[in-house]
Amino acid sequence: MSQSQSQDNGKLYIVGIGPGSPRHLTLRAVEVLEGADVIIGNGTYLDQIEHLLTGQQVIRSSMGKEVDRASKAIELARDRKVAMVSGGDSNIYGMAGLVLEVAQHSDLKVDIEVVPGVTALSAVASLLGAPVVSDFAVISLSDLLTPWEVIEQRLEAAATSDMVIALYNPKSRQRNTNYIRAVEIIRRYRADTVPVGIVKNALRLEGESVSVTTLGEAMDYDDEVDMSTTVIIGNSESRIWGSKIITPRGYHKKYEY
Repeated sequence: MSQSQSQDNGKLYIVGIGPGSPRHLTLRAVEVLEGADVIIGNGTYLDQIEHLLTGQQVIRSSMGKEVDRASKAIELARDRKVAMVSGGDSNIYGMAGLVLEVAQHSDLKVDIEVVPGVTALSAVASLLGAPVVSDFAVISLSDLLTPWEVIEQRLEAAATSDMVIALYNPKSRQRNTNYIRAVEIIRRYRADTVPVGIVKNALRLEGESVSVTTLGEAMDYDDEVDMSTTVIIGNSESRIWGSKIITPRGYHKKYEY
């Protein structure tokens, strides 16, 4: 990353804190958070790292205040070490993109480091076994920033490609039909026997649930799906083994085992 060094030795870190459990924070994330002068983020994510908030200035924010949060972090980073907290990974539906956009349009020269974190997809996949060891697509069903027409095009493209599909943000109170609509689209191109994993609160301290089903029965779980849920839909070679999903990478085509 080519970023101009702050003249006053400040620095801005955009820190992915993983799925929510302290055990799944990276060592670099812990190091940055403990050494920060200021930590800023959504209150939900700050609660997940409460054990690391030992004396830093903490600025709590909320959903819908992302632009204000990014602007504030950049301003403070002129002469302080500021950690912007982002759930999961700081890139994948995280704060890195917005912060860099705001920084690009700002006159302030701020040194920025993006600290990666364990993604929701990685967390969910670990609980399901091995569903994403081959090519996959990740699609958010939130239409707050992306029109549903675009999401639908992406769902169809991924479904026809036979890639494993991970669905983020499948359902909220305001968007309570997007999950069903997405499953209906994918069922046009895939067999009802395709494995599906539905995981809520993956690797968090409480509320974790893991369900393994098939595409034909995925809509039966509509009442259990919410914003804390990630759904993984297998490809034509994926299979269910006990409580796990396996998507072969192709070794069985070249080797005997």
